[in-house]
Amino acid sequence: MSDETRPHGRYGYSALPQRPVYDWPGGKRLAVYVALNVECFAFGGGLGAELAPGGPQPDVLNYAWRDWGNRVGVFRLAELFDEVSLPASILVNSRIYAECPGLMEVFRARGDEVVGHGRSNAERQGTLPEDEERALIAEATAVLARAEGKAPAGWLGPWISQSRATPDLLAEAGYRYLLDWCHDDQPTWFTTRGGGRILSVPYPQELNDIPSIVGRKDSGAQFAEMIVDTFEEMRAAAEAAPLVMGISLHPYLVGQPHRLRPLRRALAHIAEARDAVWITRPGAIADHAMALPEGMVPG
Repeated sequence: MSDETRPHGRYGYSALPQRPVYDWPGGKRLAVYVALNVECFAFGGGLGAELAPGGPQPDVLNYAWRDWGNRVGVFRLAELFDEVSLPASILVNSRIYAECPGLMEVFRARGDEVVGHGRSNAERQGTLPEDEERALIAEATAVLARAEGKAPAGWLGPWISQSRATPDLLAEAGYRYLLDWCHDDQPTWFTTRGGGRILSVPYPQELNDIPSIVGRKDSGAQFAEMIVDTFEEMRAAAEAAPLVMGISLHPYLVGQPHRLRPLRRALAHIAEARDAVWITRPGAIADHAMALPEGMVPG
């Protein structure tokens, strides 16, 4: 079979209206989580989002803009989460622990979930040979496990980068769920080699500040409006089926004051509805889905 016609083989087709209906905890139907990407980048090379077209390396303009997120923006976001009483999941590059000492302690004190996010966002894991990708996962996992006292249960590849073997490697490394795929609004089982499986928890690419603000050049107000409109539309749709709504944030983008203010309004809007929806973290979503009777979760 040629690469042009080769299927991924991870899950079968499943139409949302034809699936079994279940509830999230408390009889709620919409699960909402906030994912904060805490990332580091190489100076003078590698990948990285751009505020403006970069010049020759070292690209100080864009490197310093991203670095501002780890020195200022990330702490403003932690304060915002406290202000509106929202939990968060921290998708962290393992090199953050060495490059930004003291940063992760803020989220550890909050009790936030820590999710593996590779070593650095200056690289993609999906382009590596399998043995090198396995080593990257092992290296990043070991750093997080030492720092946090336990290995992370979930993984998001830097730049949503996966090879054909990534779900297998993650399952073999002990991961229970992955976040890279945005193919559904419910958790989905992926098959892995050797008869195993790993759960895919929905992760947003539309409700994500990089595609919105960097890609489409949306304003902070437009991005905040997207959050509110998505929340209200999914809250209505969830009357028919349980759904997952994720919000993906990056400190160097929405930590900026002119974007932080409209984001505050959007997150406060969601927080005010906490009695009607399940405000949670992806690890808790994965745990609930895994505990459901066999056949309730598509795969």
